[in-house]
Amino acid sequence: MAKIFIFGGSGRVATDLIQDLVADGNTVTAAARHPENIIQLDGVTADKLDLHIDVDDIFKQVKGFDAIYFTAGSRGKDLIQTDAMGAIKTMMAAEKAGVKRYIMLSLDINSWKKIPSLEDYLAAKFFADTYLMDSTNLEYTILQPGSLIEEAGTGKIQLNVEATDSNPIPDVAKTLAAILKYPNTIGKVIPMSSGKTPIDDALKEI
Repeated sequence: MAKIFIFGGSGRVATDLIQDLVADGNTVTAAARHPENIIQLDGVTADKLDLHIDVDDIFKQVKGFDAIYFTAGSRGKDLIQTDAMGAIKTMMAAEKAGVKRYIMLSLDINSWKKIPSLEDYLAAKFFADTYLMDSTNLEYTILQPGSLIEEAGTGKIQLNVEATDSNPIPDVAKTLAAILKYPNTIGKVIPMSSGKTPIDDALKEI
């Protein structure tokens, strides 16, 4: 069992991720600007957090956890303060708090070829991802699916391939949750696509 902290805890992916992590026996603190929108489950604590706050304030909230997930996103409304610098502040806070394991939900950089409107969002994500890889000592994993769709998951994926146009949210969430169990994913950027390989088998092969 691990103590998990999730940034962006009221989002679509986070809602499924929380359920998957709890099902695996973990306890979760999920943080969001509107904690009343976080799913209510045994083993889950809702916390209020705005990514505009200082690193020291974020540090106080993440201290004592075993792993951090970053699934927050502004949907294009606050790219600098949420998707770019907001993410980086959580990394700084994690290092200050001694929380080594950090799992980032990002986006396949090649998505701009299919969806030009994502260019600004991808730039923000690329900036945050690059900082995580090059400027921290965190034990990171960056998962990069394509665009997210609200469809039933299949439980089957492909990894380290260019993302397809869409990925069911339940499959992305289950992959994020499962990453925590596989140390071989540390230090890896993992493009993700829908596929034919069960999630655990795909992660074992990395």
